[in-house]
Amino acid sequence: MNLVGAKVSRERTAQGLTQEALTARCQLAGLQIERGTLAKIEAGIRQVTDIEVIGLATALRVPVATLFPTPAPPIGRAEFEEG
Repeated sequence: MNLVGAKVSRERTAQGLTQEALTARCQLAGLQIERGTLAKIEAGIRQVTDIEVIGLATALRVPVATLFPTPAPPIGRAEFEEG
């Protein structure tokens, strides 16, 4: 399981890239990854290392934070004490 797979897939398709094209970009960025591995990452069934997240972000030309889910807003003290 991983947190970034869905965002990698979304960014890749938004840029009109195939999985093959993204793996080629990854390899140019120094990340050796195969299309099957990328498919598993996007499906959320393969863990992703920090180095891989950086390589994927570089290949997609987006900030690393873009690949992670948006955190929920913090709960205020009054809201926490009421619950």
